[in-house]
Amino acid sequence: MDLYLCENISRREDAYALLSYAVKHRWGLKALPVISLSEHGKPYFPHHPEHCFNLSHSGSFALCALDERPVGADIERIRPHHPKLADRICSPEELEWLAEQPDKISALCQLWACKEALAKYHGTGLTVPLRTIRAPLSPASEQGGLLFHSVVAPEFCLCVCGHSTPSPAILVNRDEFSR
Repeated sequence: MDLYLCENISRREDAYALLSYAVKHRWGLKALPVISLSEHGKPYFPHHPEHCFNLSHSGSFALCALDERPVGADIERIRPHHPKLADRICSPEELEWLAEQPDKISALCQLWACKEALAKYHGTGLTVPLRTIRAPLSPASEQGGLLFHSVVAPEFCLCVCGHSTPSPAILVNRDEFSR
């Protein structure tokens, strides 16, 4: 699995420009293939089923994950959330884990990113209550046959899940794909 990260996007369209850059870089495709959406909104390439991707953006950050098998990816800008959010989205085990974390804001963002990456992997999106989605509580782990990898940086956290171990993220400057 290859990850592409851009830290300076200004519009949602920039995330798709990152995807276009990534498919050219990884698979040598000259143009972004036609994108369709599954029943719950998961994007895919109907004419290139051998190429799987997932895309996420939050604030000025964008993340693109590419693989030959299904993948889920989420990036979240670290910011405070409503105090009751954790109670709404976390299982009792997750609340216990969260209470032990020194930086609860970053930990909640990490947990959210992992839950959303898993939902995006399955293609359900957020159609099920987040409390019912069980995310791993360690940065690199295996759960239900899926590999999870999460990163917490000073301004964002990200999580990807799939069947492959991700390579280190390729940092892409917005200027590289907006030429």
